[in-house]
Amino acid sequence: MAKAFASQGDMTEKKITFDEIGEGLYAFTAEGDPNSGVIIGDDSVMIIEAQATPRLANKVIDCVRSVTDKPISHLVLTHYHAVRVLGASAYDAPQIIMSDTARSMVVERGQEDWDSEFQRFPRLFEGHESIPGLTWPTTTFSDAMTVYLGSRRVDISHVGRAHTAGDAVIHVPDANVLFTGDIVEDHSACYCGDGHFADWGNTLDNIAAFQPDAIAPGRGGALIGDEAVDRAIASTRDFVNSTYAPAARVAAKNGTLKDAWDAVRAECDPKFADYAIYEHCLPFNVARAYDEARGIDHPRIWTDKRDIEMWEQLQG
Repeated sequence: MAKAFASQGDMTEKKITFDEIGEGLYAFTAEGDPNSGVIIGDDSVMIIEAQATPRLANKVIDCVRSVTDKPISHLVLTHYHAVRVLGASAYDAPQIIMSDTARSMVVERGQEDWDSEFQRFPRLFEGHESIPGLTWPTTTFSDAMTVYLGSRRVDISHVGRAHTAGDAVIHVPDANVLFTGDIVEDHSACYCGDGHFADWGNTLDNIAAFQPDAIAPGRGGALIGDEAVDRAIASTRDFVNSTYAPAARVAAKNGTLKDAWDAVRAECDPKFADYAIYEHCLPFNVARAYDEARGIDHPRIWTDKRDIEMWEQLQG
């Protein structure tokens, strides 16, 4: 192809932070790389998001071991994407939890997503040779479930389609802290290649209804306090709307994918060009927005072949 995806040349190591966002609750963040969360209960630990490889997962485990020696009993995966789930084996957690819909997406497109993402973003697959295979949950839920880590209650629920059809959010009531996965981002582009633009705003409303004191977003820094939480929800909403509306206008006039690309760039570049992974996400976001605007509700499966074909279209 004429030009590589932006992420293929992104080999810069990111600085890891490990912030306490509530009592016994931590956000593992890395300057716009995928985040993980940690919930420490009475006798054990729950991890939110596995990272892309066991080697990268061990960076999360090192941070956990800096604050507790309790065993890791649960791993919750907010959705099916390879960069979130393929490091699961490192935790040796007896329980791996996903929504029913997320599991169905592993069945439908898990291998294709792995192959595609590995080509798109090689740095996030450091130690890829240690991945034993696709990650499968031991436990699934349809709408909501509750896990007790001793006396600590953890509520896991599906509050609407957004980043994918099967997104889960995790709420810890005693601290009023929320782990949102990629439904909410902070100063990072949303990846919308499997997204549902028309639903995303309502899902953000459902997240805001928790009135959380802190959020660990999918990417970007930990959000502590009302001001940070409200700002990130608002900026995520703006990003999603600013991507979809121009593409929808083009689709309504029977314009091409390239026309949609130009229209979305004109709207989004001035506001979001400095966001983490902006250039990486943009082609996939435009393609999905264009598809949804033309009535394709179920996102098409991304493959490494489709990635290349789409990029050639966008190059005109």
